[in-house]
Amino acid sequence: MSALSKTAAVIVTFNRSAKLMKVLDALDGQTRRPDVILVVDNASTDDTQALVEARARDDLSIRYLRLPQNIGGAGGFHEGLKAAYGLGAHYFWVSDDDAYPLPDAIERLVDAITAFEARHEWRPSFACSRVEWIDGTLCEMNTPRPVWDWPRFLHPEAAWALVDSASFVSILIPRWAVEKHGLPIADYFIWFDDAEYTRRLSRSYPGIFCPESRVIHDTPDNRGVNFALVDEKSLWKFKYGARNEASWRRREAGLMGVLAYAYGVHLQMKGGNVPWKLRQEIFRAIARGMTFRPKIVPV
Repeated sequence: MSALSKTAAVIVTFNRSAKLMKVLDALDGQTRRPDVILVVDNASTDDTQALVEARARDDLSIRYLRLPQNIGGAGGFHEGLKAAYGLGAHYFWVSDDDAYPLPDAIERLVDAITAFEARHEWRPSFACSRVEWIDGTLCEMNTPRPVWDWPRFLHPEAAWALVDSASFVSILIPRWAVEKHGLPIADYFIWFDDAEYTRRLSRSYPGIFCPESRVIHDTPDNRGVNFALVDEKSLWKFKYGARNEASWRRREAGLMGVLAYAYGVHLQMKGGNVPWKLRQEIFRAIARGMTFRPKIVPV
């Protein structure tokens, strides 16, 4: 396999060994199987290490990278993409440990991004799949964001919409984009790391949404990221998301950008009748984002 077509899969996992094994099964059945499958383990305490190492003994394409401590999904994708880049792959297929690609999902992404480039002489900065929930409906939390002229190159035979933001669930990133724009921000820990990264990649050119590439996201429920849904159980994640997006808004749009974001979050929480105690926690997280300046690390 030449360097120009070598594909590395990057899967970040934490204490979900049963679902991870289903992901590896799905990768094994791909019509375009990744040349390297890198499992990044965020210091799992279940049987993840034993299961992956046993599988790697029979499948030499599997590489196991165990991190010394849990540095969150953001840290895991940072380390995983850095390691995969070092392996010399031309494309990086990045996804979660509970997302099962249909057999032709990766082949469809590679075909789409290469065909788009050849047909339109523009280089998409990434290609992302249609992410479905377990019942086949659209997975709300993995909906990519279209750009203003999203249908510019959309045709019945190639329904590729232009997007500038997508989740780390079945996304294909070319090597040149990582080389030019660096790695995901590890210090985010969790939430908004994928949105920030894909928007950063899109500074070169938007990505493309490829509905013909499909993946099933096996989450407990099908809910989007909306601050109307904040409760005691999910508060910790929303706090990371609020801090991280506020930090990004300060970087990209200054103080007014953060204030506009805070007002939008306020309206969402008000609409969801979120308890005042939890609202205050979210606003404190936004305030922390004002001075949170994580570094962008090059490869």
